[in-house]
Parts: sequence; C-alpha cells; structure tokens
Amino acid sequence: MASRPIQYRMISRASVALVALSALLRCSATLAEEITLAVASNFSAPMTEIVTAFESTSEHRVRVAFGSSGKLLAQIQHGAPFEAFFSADQDKVSYLISAGSADPASRITYARGRLILWTANSTLAGGERQALESGAFRHLAIANPRLAPYGAAAMEVLHALKLEDETRAKRVVGENIAQTYQYVASGNAQLGFIALSQVFLNGNLTAGSGWIVPDTLHQPIRQDAVILQRDREQGRRTATDAFWAFFQGQQAQRIIERYGYRVGTPTQTPVEKVDAG
Repeated sequence: MASRPIQYRMISRASVALVALSALLRCSATLAEEITLAVASNFSAPMTEIVTAFESTSEHRVRVAFGSSGKLLAQIQHGAPFEAFFSADQDKVSYLISAGSADPASRITYARGRLILWTANSTLAGGERQALESGAFRHLAIANPRLAPYGAAAMEVLHALKLEDETRAKRVVGENIAQTYQYVASGNAQLGFIALSQVFLNGNLTAGSGWIVPDTLHQPIRQDAVILQRDREQGRRTATDAFWAFFQGQQAQRIIERYGYRVGTPTQTPVEKVDAG
C-alpha cells in the first residue's frame, strides 16, 4: 500500500509532460501558416529554389502560382487567394497600389530581367542575331506583348532593329514566357525571345545558344513585387513578413543572381553572345 501514492505521482507527472507537449505542438501548428504567391513565369526557377530554402528554415509553407503577369493581375482583380504578387514589370504593381489592392510600403524591385534571343540548336552559336536579321528561320517565338513584359520588350527589340514587318508572318505568340520557351525548346520555332533566366545558371547557358540582347534595345525590365491587401485583411502577416524578409536577404539574392538577373546597381555591361559549351 505504501508504494501506491508514489505510483500515482509518477503517472501524474507523465500526464503533465504529455499535456505540455501536446499544447506545445498545438501552439506550433497554430503559428505555422501557409501563403500563396502569384509569380511571373520568367521567375519560376529562382522562386522555386528560394521557397525551398525558406521552408527549410521556417515552420511556414509557401505555395506558388506561376503565369503571365497580365493573367495573374486579372486573377487578383477577381479575388484569387494570393498574399503577394511578383510581377515581371512595374506597371501592374503600380495599378494594384493605386486601386488600393496592395500595400505600397511593401513594394520592392526584386530583379531586373534580361532578354535573350535563344535557339535550341547550338550550331547557331554566335549567329543568332544574324539569323534573325537575315530571316534564316521559319518561326520566331515571342510572348504575348499585351500580357507578358518580356514579350513587350521583344517587340521593342524588333522595332529597334527595323524587323517588325519582316518577322510578322513568322512570329508565333506564347501566352506567357514559359510557353514561348517551349515553342523554341521543342523545335517548333527556330528562334525565340525568352527570359535569360530560363536557360541560364551560374554564368552559363544550360542548353542551346543565344544572343543576350543589350539593354539599349528595349526599356529596362524592372520586376516589382508587392504584398496584397488581402494578406493584411486575412491576418497572415507573420508568414508573409517572414518570407518578405528572407526574400530580401543575402541567400535569396545570391539565388536570383545565379539565374542571370541583376539585383542592386548594375556594375557591368552585359555580354552579348554566349553558348552552352
């Protein structure tokens, strides 16, 4: 009989520990949030890597919807459940801010994009611009300039080179920059204006060959991001603010640069010709 009170005390302490652990786990689950980002297609590779790095150090989870900036903007206007918008330009972010749909204090220019005239045929290495100007191709792929800033930049390049009329019949238009890349990668188009980040990593092209278009031939492709007011209203500030801080940190910035984007102040003139070899 003397041992029974001791047994009860031991069970009681174990129960307290289990209750405390259960409460801690419930608290952790409550603090963990999931957010959804709307991200321009050209930024899919670096964003995927950045999200993986963020989730490895955070209890929060991030989902990403990729698409053309124009289509994503339309979805946001129709109430799509996004917490933040990473556009391929600045105009759409400005529009959302002026409409009261985004937090102006959160706005950042997260990257400056670069355009490349790319071919999957590496035998053209060094001759992409000449092929464009001579018309030595069947089809030229560009992204829809009404929806995709990289498509608008491509049209500016064609105008600067006085090739708008000459290429009109040969142009095939992708809904977004991802589809444009597929046209060229599949061989359905011999040349295409795509985002450098789609075929670039750590200083080299990952496939094919291309002419990196000088910035002087088109308006700068400044890509802005902003936190949407829906995020503030739904109370997801903890997760979104944590991701926002991580995104602007050194690790994420290094990832962005690895894919050929510029961050900060440009320090050098872009190289115009590179190949995968």
